[in-house]
Amino acid sequence: MTNVGVGEIIYDLRKKIQAIQSELDGLGGSVDDLPEMIDNANLLRSNEYLSKTNEKKDELLIAYEQYSVALEELLSSVFDIQKDLKDILKEQSSLISTPVKKTSKLKTKSKKK
Repeated sequence: MTNVGVGEIIYDLRKKIQAIQSELDGLGGSVDDLPEMIDNANLLRSNEYLSKTNEKKDELLIAYEQYSVALEELLSSVFDIQKDLKDILKEQSSLISTPVKKTSKLKTKSKKK
């Protein structure tokens, strides 16, 4: 019925997302050109920065994809539990309603005496 450990998976994925986001934030802003360096060196520095940020963004997208899949599984489990509880409630209600009719008959007999 339910997947045990889905909550742990979601927690682990959330921690992974936070770690990647922190690493991405740690890379800082865009690389500024240094006037004393030649154009090719500035382009290399900019390219290195863009490569690192793209790598972290790719990791972040993968982690969010895994996170959303785990959340969908959890939500599916919650709906399954909700359906099971609704069925149990209907069954319990039908069992409760049967004895109530018997008690009402007893009340009418006692009034006649």
